[in-house]
Amino acid sequence: MALASKEALDLRHRHPYLSGNFAPVQTNTALTPCTYAGTIPPDLGGGQYVRNGGNPVTNEDLGRDAHWFDGDGMLSGVLFRRSGEKHTEIVPEFVNQFLVTDVYAYARPSSSRGGWNQPVGAPGRSLRRPLLPSIATLVNPQAGLFTIIWVVLRTMLFVCLSHVSSAIQSIKKISVANTAVVFHDGRALALCESGPPLRFALPSLETVGWFDGRRAENEPVDAASRTRSPAGFGGSGLLAFMKEWTTAHPRVDPVTKELIAFHAVFLPPFCYYSIVPPAAPAAAKQAPTPASRPCPPARFALPVPGMRAPKMMHDFGVSHKHTIILDLPLTLDPANLARGVPVLSYDSTGVSRFGVFPRYQPDRIQWFETQPCVIFHTANAWDTCARFVDINGAQLQETSVNLLACRLTSESLVFSAGNLPTPVAKPVPPEYAEEEQCRLYYYNFPLSSTAPSDEPRNPIRYQWALSAISFEFPTLSPDHSMAAARYVYGCSTAENSYTVALGKAAKIDHLAKIDVQTLIARGMRHPPQPVKGCVDTRTVAEILAENNPSDPIQLFQMPDGWYAQEARFVPRNARERQTEDDGWLLTYVFDESQLETEGARAGECREDAVSELWIIDARTMKHVVARVRLPQRVPYGLHGAWFSEDEIQEQRPYSKVRTVPDSTASAGVSWARTLQGLVEHLIG
Repeated sequence: MALASKEALDLRHRHPYLSGNFAPVQTNTALTPCTYAGTIPPDLGGGQYVRNGGNPVTNEDLGRDAHWFDGDGMLSGVLFRRSGEKHTEIVPEFVNQFLVTDVYAYARPSSSRGGWNQPVGAPGRSLRRPLLPSIATLVNPQAGLFTIIWVVLRTMLFVCLSHVSSAIQSIKKISVANTAVVFHDGRALALCESGPPLRFALPSLETVGWFDGRRAENEPVDAASRTRSPAGFGGSGLLAFMKEWTTAHPRVDPVTKELIAFHAVFLPPFCYYSIVPPAAPAAAKQAPTPASRPCPPARFALPVPGMRAPKMMHDFGVSHKHTIILDLPLTLDPANLARGVPVLSYDSTGVSRFGVFPRYQPDRIQWFETQPCVIFHTANAWDTCARFVDINGAQLQETSVNLLACRLTSESLVFSAGNLPTPVAKPVPPEYAEEEQCRLYYYNFPLSSTAPSDEPRNPIRYQWALSAISFEFPTLSPDHSMAAARYVYGCSTAENSYTVALGKAAKIDHLAKIDVQTLIARGMRHPPQPVKGCVDTRTVAEILAENNPSDPIQLFQMPDGWYAQEARFVPRNARERQTEDDGWLLTYVFDESQLETEGARAGECREDAVSELWIIDARTMKHVVARVRLPQRVPYGLHGAWFSEDEIQEQRPYSKVRTVPDSTASAGVSWARTLQGLVEHLIG
């Protein structure tokens, strides 16, 4: 009875991002055939959709600080396996796997924990809270200096303890690899900006090993690898561990197949930059195009000059020729504590800076400034070249770089995702005052032909919202990225923003398709007010009411009680594709009628709750062509990707996968393991 009462108390105080379909699942499921309704498009045959997300394996303390961005990485995928004698039939198969990071390998045995003095000696068996501090604790303005120091020291102590026994995986990297996935040069990679990419295998989703930009763990070492410099993302030197922290949103050029990434760090210059060209013959296999060009050699940890402080920089922009760094007034700096400022601090009176430079020359960066904002995700970037005649009759050419980004007017999303109140903003000048919003914005940066400088030279030519609807988690046809793509897809909501009241969680009830080129052209003909202006001012309800098939904004409305996750665009095969939007959106969905409605567990998922994968016609945004019923639920998570049949078949070889060490293999109890268990029991 006491245990039941404790569980009821925990459930009443459960964090909104640890309850309902945000609650983690604790099982790994091997590839399992699924039932489905509708018709699965043949173009999906042999490919796999995979989505990443935080899924804390240590989840006993339900009243702890927690954040949507916390948790061990878990991959959830659906493989569209070819079947039948002619391989024309398709059988969807679901699979999910925890990513075996160092942190996960330490914590996993907690699922079979005993007392601290048990002879099992399993690390993590007494952990009640995740090993890493919650983002919610680190960003909470109410968390005192002592609290921050304590949670950091707790993590450091566990990291040190992980090295005292050979029976467990030592913690060398603190990334949980829980944010996104990408495919590059024969490798599927899971990403989180607190460490390097982590390779996993398709379609099993088993973990292969950390990737340093040149080679992943457990891959064979070829002759070229033995002769070239071993330094990769982190470079060499004392700060190598910090410089290997890689953005969760690197870009892969669809033409050159280069991987472009940045590394945000706490010390000057605060940002490094890397380019990894393809090396595998399969990755470079492509018909010649006018844009094709030979790839320069790999470049790692190039400093990006001009940043003035460490920032929470989650994403960036990449065109075929240029890169855009976002230096926004959202500071992420442990040194803030010494100044009496939270680790994460937004300056509502500061400036947003965009640094634009040629892909291979970060030292030629040009800076552009505008009013303060927050951008977590960019949708696309592309180059524009315009010819004109000057007053002397000379023929000149101007290059500008265009950016589409999901712009927020405050840092509130970071706090609401941790069930924290947003700090009261400083008083701002009237020209800075904006309502709470998250909109798809268009920027145009005209580049100067003069020498680069840390100071802004040219004004931003265009900067306004394309639509007034909330818009996040953008996706587009991968073949049209880094070029002037016409369509961008994303998630929306009937609310004005993604910020929610305390005790609630943001959910996606609409998917949106925006004809960005039509709205950009309209904005150039009738320019809105810079920064605050908006080309299309209609609400979600007004767009739905018009129901115009020619509308540049098309919405897919989820049925009542159903919620989607980030969608991913999958194009029809090139031979049959007629238009850029000829393809499908894939998204996991959940019916919240599967939540308990009574008793202490009200609002929690039933034991038999399951999710579905919906395949939506991306042209019409009206029809669900197939619904795949999964054997379990998929918690609301973060970013996913589509891996084609060719990519799965062209993966690089590997010798083994990472597994959780068997801590029972070594008999007896050493003093180190006893100490380890005692510390976990006391502060776990």
